[in-house]
Amino acid sequence: MTEGLLKACKKKMVLYEKFIKHRTSENEDNYKKYKNKLTTAIRIRKKQYYDEILDKNRNDTRRTWKILNNIIQKRMTTLEWPNYFLNSSNHKVNDLINIVEEFNKFFVSVGPSLANEIAVPPDADTFNNLINSNINSMFLHEISETDVVNTVRKFKNKKSTDINEIDMGIIKEVIFSIVRPLTYIYNLSLQKGHFPKTMKITKVIPTFKTGNKHSMENYRPIAIIPQFSKILEKLFVNQLDVYITKNKLLSDSQYGFRKNRTTTYAIMQMVEEIAQASESEELSISIFVDLKKAFDTIDHRRLLKKMENYGLRGIAKSWIESYLKDRQQYVKIKDIKSGFREISCGVPQGSVIGPILFTLYINDICNVADFFKFIMFADDTNLVCSGKDIKELLKKAEKELNILKSWFDVNKLSLNIKKTKFMIFGNKKVKNGDFKLTISDTEIERVSEIKFLGVVIDSNLSWKHHLNYIKGKIAKSLGLLYKLKDILNHKALRLIYCSLIQPYMAYCIEIWGSTFKTYIHEIKTIQKKSIRVMNKSNYYAHTDPLFLKSQIMKLEDLYYYKIMQFMFRVKLTALPKNILMFFVKRESKYDLRGVCMFVLQKAKKGMKRRCISVMGVKFWNEAKIELKLATSLSVLKKLISKNIFEEY
Repeated sequence: MTEGLLKACKKKMVLYEKFIKHRTSENEDNYKKYKNKLTTAIRIRKKQYYDEILDKNRNDTRRTWKILNNIIQKRMTTLEWPNYFLNSSNHKVNDLINIVEEFNKFFVSVGPSLANEIAVPPDADTFNNLINSNINSMFLHEISETDVVNTVRKFKNKKSTDINEIDMGIIKEVIFSIVRPLTYIYNLSLQKGHFPKTMKITKVIPTFKTGNKHSMENYRPIAIIPQFSKILEKLFVNQLDVYITKNKLLSDSQYGFRKNRTTTYAIMQMVEEIAQASESEELSISIFVDLKKAFDTIDHRRLLKKMENYGLRGIAKSWIESYLKDRQQYVKIKDIKSGFREISCGVPQGSVIGPILFTLYINDICNVADFFKFIMFADDTNLVCSGKDIKELLKKAEKELNILKSWFDVNKLSLNIKKTKFMIFGNKKVKNGDFKLTISDTEIERVSEIKFLGVVIDSNLSWKHHLNYIKGKIAKSLGLLYKLKDILNHKALRLIYCSLIQPYMAYCIEIWGSTFKTYIHEIKTIQKKSIRVMNKSNYYAHTDPLFLKSQIMKLEDLYYYKIMQFMFRVKLTALPKNILMFFVKRESKYDLRGVCMFVLQKAKKGMKRRCISVMGVKFWNEAKIELKLATSLSVLKKLISKNIFEEY
């Protein structure tokens, strides 16, 4: 607020007081005119102010977002802790010192309590030989100071501090001063197969989810492991990843925490499997498996046995065993810390190595039931099976599910039958029929729509429900753009659009982008409104020039852009086998200048015609030769962008 505006505000108050004392039309008119002029002046000055500070920080994305979040008033709100909590005995605890102790006791007991509830089935021995013992072994190599520096650089600058009150930003600032002793310590750890004890203590911050704020069950533990532990874990994982890839240890059905694999590909495989079955006049069942606290119940002895079968023997196995053993955690609320408690099972949350240990732990599940097509993203598991007769299909699925239940029990993974759902894909008669599926005599809920890996899937694969979900999300952000259009410049508004609107439209568009135009119409309308607001144009302004000015693609062009990138990866066979199997390269006797073409499948059903295995091939085969001959993905993206924006 400038000195001139402050004086103007005082003058406005004088005019207001004059109007209150003498309510004449002249005084009222003078006050309102001055008030309106002042409001306009404040709005102009506010815009100038934000233009100046945003321009000053134009090369600092983090600082820019801090400014924008301040404007949006999207600051992280500090949780107002209730004046009491209910502990596991349902007794009130109101002293903060006792509260942190009760939280810690509760968090460390969740995994063991669930694991102890799981009875070992009588057929446990049948699952002992699911992993073929790998003849190769993993050997840990010495790391260099350069390895340590490069590893530290790749970590994000998060402000969360560990037990030592250190964040990764601090380590980045001093890394060159400490890299030599740090490298020595890390190499000693890898040579001896011993993980430093001081790096095993996790700081836990309870974070409220939903429900009753007084119940500890409604709080999620946010785990922060020591920063120096993260670096050592990453150095180990780098070597482990190379070993896993070289020996092809992980199932092709696992899409989680793996290079060149995404949630999009996981959903894509599920859709393609169901659509392919539909083309063969087969019905499909999709089962969405839910596990309770999957990372927290893992049995360490069984995990180490599996590691040994995969070839992690000797020093490598000892290092993992040492990493898992004698781990402790404490809870911190405000400035109050609890005492330490030991963690007896599970893999550490918030760790670097935890996710990869988990994927190896559940990897052999794919060998349990050949009847199902497994689609996994870490602990999110989807099972797909197909057949001609729905009753026979359900009967077989039920039998295999009960075998899987035994496998879960043996591995101390708690299957949440109440949250496990299933869906039937087929004709109306089947979808409207009263069909049931049970696990251990407990009925699984049948649904017609479900959210899986961030996408709402319906039994028609129409994507109507998912588009309604997207519409709800981006409509809120459009409202935000309206509120900010008078105080932010085009660049800032575009940044908000690209962060809060475009990601919802881009996510999995390769899968749902081919749906009916009527379903997509409202999304396109919101996008056009957003572009007009961003450019401060009138309600009926033609949007093509605005899309061009903003360098933002229309929804249909974004779909094409993403499809062509995907097909380029198909061409290079740079995708999982379970995706590549739906594409066949066309063999030709004629010289097509090295142009790769694909066989376009004849699809009878709309479900298959809308699949990427058909739409992607169609787009690719019809694309300009210059796109097909692109030498790299970055070149292809530039060419497509150029072609698209030239049409606007």
